[in-house]
Amino acid sequence: MTRGKKNGSEPRLLPSSELARLFAALMHRDYDVIGPTVRDGAIVLDYLHSPEQLPMAWTDEQSPGRYRLNRRQDEAYFGFTVGPQSWKKYFLAAELKLWSAERRNGSFHILNNDTRSNQHLALVGVRPCDLAAIAIQDRVLIEDRYVDSVYANRHPGAFIVVVQCTHAAPTCFCASLHLGPATEAGFDLSLTELLQPGNRHSFVIRAGSPRGTELLAELETEPAGTGDLQRESEAIETARGEQVRTIDLSGLKEFVDKRFDDDCWDKIAARCLTCGNCTMACPTCFCSTVEDTSDLSGMKVERWRRWDSCFTLSFSYIHGGSVRTSAKARYRQWLTHKLVSWVDQFGTPGCVGCGRCITWCPVGIDLTEAVHAIQEGKDNGNA
Repeated sequence: MTRGKKNGSEPRLLPSSELARLFAALMHRDYDVIGPTVRDGAIVLDYLHSPEQLPMAWTDEQSPGRYRLNRRQDEAYFGFTVGPQSWKKYFLAAELKLWSAERRNGSFHILNNDTRSNQHLALVGVRPCDLAAIAIQDRVLIEDRYVDSVYANRHPGAFIVVVQCTHAAPTCFCASLHLGPATEAGFDLSLTELLQPGNRHSFVIRAGSPRGTELLAELETEPAGTGDLQRESEAIETARGEQVRTIDLSGLKEFVDKRFDDDCWDKIAARCLTCGNCTMACPTCFCSTVEDTSDLSGMKVERWRRWDSCFTLSFSYIHGGSVRTSAKARYRQWLTHKLVSWVDQFGTPGCVGCGRCITWCPVGIDLTEAVHAIQEGKDNGNA
C-alpha cells in the first residue's frame, strides 16, 4: 500500500452532499466503514453505513475530569475533537481469544483458532493526533524486532480518511508536539470542513495515495479556490490558537533522573486513584495480559489476551510480589515510560497530545502540568 505523499493531491472542494457518495464508494469496495457517532452521551466510534450517523451539529465540552456534549448552532459533521475511544481497539482488540482447546480421550486438542480478520476497514474521521498514534503503534507492534501477528494482520489495508481539526478542546496539546491540528501525510483522503454563510457547507479534500486518488475521481468536486484555501488555513490556525496547554519534552530525561524521588510525585500520587482510565483511553498504550480459563468440567479451556495497565498492582507482579506497590511508583512508571523510555526504545515519545488522559481522569490529573512541575522543580498540587 502506498500512502502518505506529502501535501497529497491538488485540493478540491467537496460539497457536504457528496459525503453519502463517499460512503457508498467505500462500501462498494467492500470496506466496513467506521467513524464517530453519538451514543450514551459521548462521541464514540462504531460501524456506520451513512453520513447521517455522524455527530452532525454536536460538539464536546472537555476539561480535566469533565466531558459533556452540547448542541452546535450549525450543522457541522466534525465540529468536535476526540471522544473516549481511539482507533486502536480495531487493530489491537481490548479482548481477544488467542486459542481454545477441549479434552478428548484423555488429552487436549487445539481447536481451529484462526485469529486473522477478513475485515477491510475504512476509518472515517481520523484526527491528526490519532493518525500519529496509529503510526506509533505500527512502530511498536509491526516494525520492531518482535511483530504482533494479530495486529499486523488487522492493520494493513485500512483506508484512512483524516479530518483536519478546525476546533480544539482545552485539553488538547498536539500543536506543541507538532502532530496537529493538521497533517500532510499518512492518509488516503483528507477532509477539512468549511462552514460558510448562506448554508454553504463543504470540505477541502485531498488524496494522499493512489487509491485515494482513484476514489476521489468518483466524487463530484470542483477545484478549491484561493478563498477556500484561505478559509481552510484560518480554520486550522483557529484550532491551533485554541490550545491552551503545551508540553516541552526537551531535556525531560535529565529532569526525571534528577527528581526521581522528588515530592512532586507524592503530590500526584495523593490524588491518583490508579484506576487505569488514562491508559485505557490513550491511543498508544499497548500493554496486555494473558489469562487462561476453563469451564466447570475442565473439558474446555481458552486463552484470552486483554488490555492491561501499568496502574494495576498485578502488572509488575513477579515471584515474591509486585515491584511497584505504590501509586507514586506506578504513575511515575507510566509518565516516564510514555515520555522518556519510549523515546529510547522506539525513537519517538508515546504521547500525541490528544488530551484524553486529562479528560478521562476521574480526578483531573493533568499530564502537562505534571511535566511542568518536574521541569520547574515545583510541587504543583494540580499536577
